[in-house]
Amino acid sequence: MPAPSSLTVSSLHAGYPGLDVLQGIDLSISAGDPPLGLLGPSGSGKTTLLATLSGEHRPSAGQVSWEGRSVAKLRGKDRRRFRAAVRFVSQYAMTISDPRETVRSRLELAAKEARKGGRTHAVSPAEMLESVGLAERFLPRTMRTLSGGETQRVALATALSTRPEILVLDEPLTAVDPNSRGRIAATLAATIRRLGIGALIASHDVELLQRLCPQIAFLGEGRILARGTLEEVLAHPEHEQIRDLAESAPSAVQRFR
Repeated sequence: MPAPSSLTVSSLHAGYPGLDVLQGIDLSISAGDPPLGLLGPSGSGKTTLLATLSGEHRPSAGQVSWEGRSVAKLRGKDRRRFRAAVRFVSQYAMTISDPRETVRSRLELAAKEARKGGRTHAVSPAEMLESVGLAERFLPRTMRTLSGGETQRVALATALSTRPEILVLDEPLTAVDPNSRGRIAATLAATIRRLGIGALIASHDVELLQRLCPQIAFLGEGRILARGTLEEVLAHPEHEQIRDLAESAPSAVQRFR
């Protein structure tokens, strides 16, 4: 049996000329592992970290590797395999350039790309939507007619359509209305568990991370400042940025302390 696919971050430094936003990050996300939450204030480096994980941003030191190879150096067939096996969903991921594009055509394109990346595909578009709490009646809808929350759910369905080994999600449910968020989070968690998908979920939503992630990594000052269950991280705020989070959202945090 092949070893589980892993996305590994080793002594990572990354940023911009003259400024390292990230300063020595170590993380590992493997297929089959429980989801890992990434929590941190604005400006802590979450966006830079996710861009470096995808290979869009090159590290200044250290590396991100997949199956033992540097992600930044993947090309051609290997790059296609990586993009099918490790799916990234940004909160800004669903750019709509064709006004005629439908939900069905978006999902079918994702399935085609999955096959090109060497991943078998036997999931219907309706099943893809069901995994994120949308009905089959959404398939003929054009993307431009969807609400922000519906668009975000289609983005998740598109990522899940490749049956990925690893998901990296950036604020995955920010546009979904609060009444639906808990139900969709439960469905997403069940899908991730059923398919054995490893996941890194970056979010400011403390309650979402509590629902989805047994372990949390707190990113601040360019480093992982604390790691453990959400309760453990928030109950022992040894760093100023963790204290600031607890103080800025007392009602959300109180239940975990």
